[in-house]
Amino acid sequence: MTTKKILIIDDEYRIREVIKMSLQMMAGWKVLTASSGSEGLAIAQSQQPDAILLDMMMPELDGTETLARLQGNSTTEQIPVLLLTAKAQPIEQNQPSQGIRKVLEKPFDPLQLANLIAEALGWNL
Repeated sequence: MTTKKILIIDDEYRIREVIKMSLQMMAGWKVLTASSGSEGLAIAQSQQPDAILLDMMMPELDGTETLARLQGNSTTEQIPVLLLTAKAQPIEQNQPSQGIRKVLEKPFDPLQLANLIAEALGWNL
């Protein structure tokens, strides 16, 4: 079994680091990080991660636009996306749902994060 590769796209450094450490320690996954939507798009295209954790609230290129670009690109359209959001209400109904596997609310439990991701994607830990 190959090691899973996860890309975190979040503008908050501390969030990226908590997620990275959590996923590396709890699941042994390789974790890539991007601090912006545009950086995330470039990494997704070049590294082809097994899944993407995408923050919805980011400056410049927000999560909605980043998701639309990921899904509109033949290189990245098949990569499953899990959304990270601080909003308690459900994501808008007109949001593209293709490829979105789960919506994770902030704050999240770092000790349970790998399990939530694996469950959403049908992966074994």
